[in-house]
Amino acid sequence: MYLERIILHDFKNIADATVDLSPRINCISGANGTGKTNLLDAVYYLSMTKSYFSASDQFVLRHGCEEAVLTGFYRMDGGLSEKFSAVVRKGSKTLIRGAKAYGRLADHIGLLPVVMIAPSDGALINDTGEERRKYLNAMISQVDREYLRHIQAYNALLLRRNRILRDGGVDLLLDTVSEQMAPHADYVHAARRQFCTELSPIAERFVRRISASEESVSLTYRSNMAEQSFIEIMEANREKDRALGFTLGGPQRDELHLQLDGYPLRKCGSQGQQKTFLIALKLAQHEFMRERYRLSPILLLDDVFDKLDMQRVENLVSMVADDGFGQIFLTDSNKVRLDTVVDRFHRESAHFFARDGQYNRI
Repeated sequence: MYLERIILHDFKNIADATVDLSPRINCISGANGTGKTNLLDAVYYLSMTKSYFSASDQFVLRHGCEEAVLTGFYRMDGGLSEKFSAVVRKGSKTLIRGAKAYGRLADHIGLLPVVMIAPSDGALINDTGEERRKYLNAMISQVDREYLRHIQAYNALLLRRNRILRDGGVDLLLDTVSEQMAPHADYVHAARRQFCTELSPIAERFVRRISASEESVSLTYRSNMAEQSFIEIMEANREKDRALGFTLGGPQRDELHLQLDGYPLRKCGSQGQQKTFLIALKLAQHEFMRERYRLSPILLLDDVFDKLDMQRVENLVSMVADDGFGQIFLTDSNKVRLDTVVDRFHRESAHFFARDGQYNRI
């Protein structure tokens, strides 16, 4: 599966653009603020029905515009070509496959698998556990539609339980909602634990290939459900929950610990080591998804060369140039570096120069 052509109208700084793409490697160079990242974000949006960077759709509309339209023509597994469009307005959006709009956006997630690596991924290391839980949710939802259903149902019930706590509701009502939450919590916990267990050794393998060293990295999933059932946690925390007005235990408190040689990556890893870990984590995600789908997700690499020495850059590009990685998008403000490194490892590439939301093939 790969994206053959993308047409954008009033998306971020892109007024109107049509880009015909290579099925393998697409290199986008240009100065900062010219639209390199926005092109990748548009590809991500067509897969995930949201921006990689903005929680609100109002920020994907070009300044002064009321509507953005994104259209992608994909060559699907088996050789068929399909058209997908997203129409985004303030307060609403519609996703269309062919000529038919989806009834639920969730039905689209996973159909066009994608993995993105961007500078903002540093939040996975340096920000709160909420960022790491968002990562787990977005990743697992692409390969497990039941997971998406369970996490949405759990979050809706969690909001209800917290309202009951704030309103001083009776124990019977709390218990009823907790029992409704339990099967969803169990599913989410089991899926996250399995995902982290499978992903950790793959990420370590990629770290060693990129760094050409024996650095040891790990992902450790921590959950209060590892030792107690969800219902037991709810019962044990009931009085604390009432005093605080929100639910202390459950999947919304899970953590993902990232370690380098047994120490916290945030405290002990250099900038280069942290970036290497993040890239390796996303490449591991790509391999995990490829094995599940039996096809290669689109790989979006935004400004990945920054903070990496040239040896790590070359090791990274030599890996992703392998056919197992399918279609790739690469951005870099340094055109010479991008062209030189990519052409050294792969000739089947397309090069674009971004300027004011336009992409000229060169």
